[in-house]
Amino acid sequence: MPPIDSSAAVLILWAVLGYLAGSIPFGMVLARLMGLGNLRDIGSGNIGATNVLRTGNKKAAALTLLFDAAKGAVAVLLARALAGEAAAQLAALAAMLGHCFPVWLNFKGGKGVATFLGIMLALAWPVGVGCCLAWVVAVAVTRVSSMGALAAASASTILLVVLNFGHVLILGILLTVLLFVRHRANIQRIKAGTEPKIGEKK
Repeated sequence: MPPIDSSAAVLILWAVLGYLAGSIPFGMVLARLMGLGNLRDIGSGNIGATNVLRTGNKKAAALTLLFDAAKGAVAVLLARALAGEAAAQLAALAAMLGHCFPVWLNFKGGKGVATFLGIMLALAWPVGVGCCLAWVVAVAVTRVSSMGALAAASASTILLVVLNFGHVLILGILLTVLLFVRHRANIQRIKAGTEPKIGEKK
């Protein structure tokens, strides 16, 4: 068996590190530490900030949002600083996959919205800012978290092209597709008019 090329080994390393960072279920950890119970038994059963908010603890929800975004951003920034752009993009994809399919939770994780935003802010901050604004506007208008997620994901592809971040476009499309796939049930409820608004218990 031929030796693994050093550059390939580095990329594999950052993919693993990105996945492990992304797979940290901060929502569940914070809920446990703050005595909020098991998120799997609350609301939608999701591990993200929106479901944490259904516990009534806004601080826990805000911290979950912050940490879920940070784990994606940190994976990208460290990989870029230590191993270059290719490693950064691979770490970004791995972090998103880690959040959505964490090994610690039998590969049943969150939907990746905060992690997606953190990744976009780290990869191309003007695009990330635009995605955050799209999320804020959509949520302000609809009061539906999933609408913000879909708006942010949709905006990312357009912004990557318009703001000349073409080198991130393929990754951006992959992340957007993944985010839409993770929200397929939400999309069906939006169409049916049954998607809960932010703050509702279920």
